[in-house]
Amino acid sequence: MAEPAHAAHTLVREVRVEPDGPMCDVRLSGGRVASIRPAGEPADGARVVDGRGGTLLPGLVDAHAHMAQWAAARRRVSLAAAGSAAEAAGLVAAAVGTAAGDGRGPVVFGAHFSDGLWPDRPHKDLLERAVPGHPVALFSNDLHACWLSPAALALVGRGDHPTGVFVDTECMEITAALPQASTETQDRWVLDATHEAAARGVTGVIDFEYTDTVVDWTRRLAAGTPSVRVACTVARPVLDAAIERGHRTGDPVAGSAGLLEVGPFKLFVDGSLNTRTAYCHDPYPGEDGTGQLVTAPEELVALMRRAAGHGVLPAVHAIGDLAAAIALDAFAEVGCRGRIEHAQLLSPGDVRRFAELGVTAGVQPAHAPDDRDVADRYWAGRTGRAFAYAALLAAGARLEIGSDAPVSPLDPWRGIAAAVTRTADERPPWHAEQAIPVEAALAAASAGRDRVRAGDRADLVVTGADPRRVPPAELPHLPIVATLLAGRPTYVADGWS
Repeated sequence: MAEPAHAAHTLVREVRVEPDGPMCDVRLSGGRVASIRPAGEPADGARVVDGRGGTLLPGLVDAHAHMAQWAAARRRVSLAAAGSAAEAAGLVAAAVGTAAGDGRGPVVFGAHFSDGLWPDRPHKDLLERAVPGHPVALFSNDLHACWLSPAALALVGRGDHPTGVFVDTECMEITAALPQASTETQDRWVLDATHEAAARGVTGVIDFEYTDTVVDWTRRLAAGTPSVRVACTVARPVLDAAIERGHRTGDPVAGSAGLLEVGPFKLFVDGSLNTRTAYCHDPYPGEDGTGQLVTAPEELVALMRRAAGHGVLPAVHAIGDLAAAIALDAFAEVGCRGRIEHAQLLSPGDVRRFAELGVTAGVQPAHAPDDRDVADRYWAGRTGRAFAYAALLAAGARLEIGSDAPVSPLDPWRGIAAAVTRTADERPPWHAEQAIPVEAALAAASAGRDRVRAGDRADLVVTGADPRRVPPAELPHLPIVATLLAGRPTYVADGWS
């Protein structure tokens, strides 16, 4: 990617670049790391950032986020605490009158419900009883289901729907049809979200919104400068437009000063675990079928071949083990590189194929502790090969860590911690054999960069403690001293000297 506008010279003082190494001063110039020298360098007119004795690391890259949805979800009623559909409806009732301030008029939006373990089922009638006549739209934590009240169903022309619950492709269609905040408001929210991400050491994201993300981000650049680089994915409906524009994965977007690049082509094979639509070899206990096949194998191959033939590499959503097998088969048939997003459940024989085919596993370790109870119920007897990061690394696969925000907060430290500890609470690790070393997790959360070297791109983070030396349970709360993008400070705690 080309370099964004950068500070002419920046000197990061008093940092360590190696565990237990000496204090150094690091000079940044032209968007690159110009030198790493013993502490005591003269400033020579450079902007000085005080590293405060912290550790200098490659900037973090969230390899899977939905930026507009993350920005909006931060303003929605949280249903994460709901233990049933009835409780979720009660939370909505309590919020009516206070939750409409997200710029979307009379509709109350909620987020983060997980119904996989609920004793009851979401239904439009529950919402109608809780908030009669009020338009309500609630979104599951995995973004694969939405639950609408009768009034909200009427807004999207689906008033005759029997339950008000939509999953997978229909959920995406309903999401697009719901009333939206103004474009200007949404863009402001998204730019604000990038500044919040920089405060956690993030310097880049791959934005998997199912829109024309190149157009969206080009428009946002006219309104303000994001604090991260953005790889703009190509959604299936805009593939033809991307090809016509000559977009190729990895190319800089014209006029973006290096802040934007063309990302991969997003395709879906299946749904999700919580909605029981992840496509698996084995049936779900107590459910009909083995999940949902969203894109048939022959269609998947045709779409991947067309995209790859024009330089747009596929990123294929596959959560169930049968979905992953179908995706890997398609990569083998097409003969291209690319990504499989999520790869939550894998057949043993498929693990090695990631490395053999040159397919990156875009993973979200923070989901493992969140989903362990649901997985234990619906993938019983198979969870030893769920979120199988150690097995993938041992087979030589490339891992890249994302949050899938808003499914998890856009904070890679949570994912790093979960990959290392396999837990997020007081419970013991869940399948500790699939934990990975902190060094491997840091590299996977930094687009493969494992340390800072002279000549590197100056996308960097200074942490208040060395993450390779702190107790793993402290990783989610690691203090950030400064974040720099191409040598330009995008976040400095308490200002800089």
